[in-house]
Amino acid sequence: MIKIIHSYWAYLVLLVLLLAVFKSVTGYFGKKDYDAKAFRVSLFTLIVSHIQLLIGLLLYFTSERFGLWSDLGVGEVMKNANIRLYLVEHPTINILAVALITIGYSKHKKKLISGPKYKTIAIFYTIALILILSRIPWDVWPV
Repeated sequence: MIKIIHSYWAYLVLLVLLLAVFKSVTGYFGKKDYDAKAFRVSLFTLIVSHIQLLIGLLLYFTSERFGLWSDLGVGEVMKNANIRLYLVEHPTINILAVALITIGYSKHKKKLISGPKYKTIAIFYTIALILILSRIPWDVWPV
């Protein structure tokens, strides 16, 4: 059940992250004012990504794959690309992506004018999006 929630919640994360990146890039290059809608999209992206992180951590530590650390050992886990993806790369990169979203959101709040606000969100959220897309197990997603 947790795996299904994690898989389908990822759609929401990607959707709002794409929306936030699009809104920030168009806002920056269109020299638009940073409005309440842009703020809400950025905040909602932060919230859903954190929820996804919590669901993912719960899945990670309750998954049967987690037992492979003790069954196989670190060396064997690192030798197997598929196991390494699930136990090392996917969690590490996605934690980093959520950290970037959090940092970007925090930094943008300190900016006083629209251009730098949009630019900060655009940079941090775009890097996070690229990282997330790079570590999705596409062969088994969405379930």
